[in-house]
Amino acid sequence: MTGVKVNNVLGSLGLGILAILITVAIFAPQIAPYDPHDTYKWMERPSSEHLLGTNDVGNDILSEVIYGTRVSLFIAFTVSITAIIIGTALGLIAGYSSGVLGFLIMRIVDIFLTIPRMVLIIVLAAFLTQSIWNLIVIFIIFGWMMTARIVRSEVLTLRSQYYVDSAKMLGGSDRYIIWRHILPNVVPLVVVQFIMEASHVIIAEAGISFLGLGDPVARSWGTIFNYAFEYPNIILSDAWMWWMLPPGLCIAATVLGLTFVGYALEERLNPKLKTVVGMEA
Repeated sequence: MTGVKVNNVLGSLGLGILAILITVAIFAPQIAPYDPHDTYKWMERPSSEHLLGTNDVGNDILSEVIYGTRVSLFIAFTVSITAIIIGTALGLIAGYSSGVLGFLIMRIVDIFLTIPRMVLIIVLAAFLTQSIWNLIVIFIIFGWMMTARIVRSEVLTLRSQYYVDSAKMLGGSDRYIIWRHILPNVVPLVVVQFIMEASHVIIAEAGISFLGLGDPVARSWGTIFNYAFEYPNIILSDAWMWWMLPPGLCIAATVLGLTFVGYALEERLNPKLKTVVGMEA
């Protein structure tokens, strides 16, 4: 029981963190004290007027971090939702269909999984125009395969269950069986996979933007990192404390919140895991 309580606390903490970040992203124009593109005195230290100071071109860093929340979360959730939908659909088809179509889908998945994901993302991002939508498309292209494989494995188990055979004997169509009997049992895995994919995209986008391959106009947390790192002597001075540390903490808090929610959901949605935890308690 202690493990269950701990996971409930972690889940609540994770939801709280994500709720705060999502609220900041939605109401960024109302929360930010300044327009992130407005310029003031450059490299001003934190003060009552600029709580996190200003950068090397005079932009208010706190406002940049607040607006960066909107950009980073938008990319992460857009990519995760789209990739999960694609992966789930293809996994259902590959798992339920034992024909050529299912075979081809899984061979495509195998090919994609053998490619170094991050390396190819960097290469494509370097050759394409720097924009949010290009990043989203690149992440989606390489974000659906693991979901498809996991869903297919679960569908292969579910399609041999007695209630699926009963539905077939009663004349249920393939579409009805998938929608009514297969998909509801796959949803728990899909939800957890969504959390994992969102965490990956947050980190990957920050890394891509840090390398200077993100959208220079719509500044995400990673883009703020990139501009800060290019400033001379950023590490040797104390400027990193108010310029680099805040977006880094935001990235860490987002991944931590997603991880806590993922742990809690995995236990709540996975009956087998819940049984094991109950027996150990």
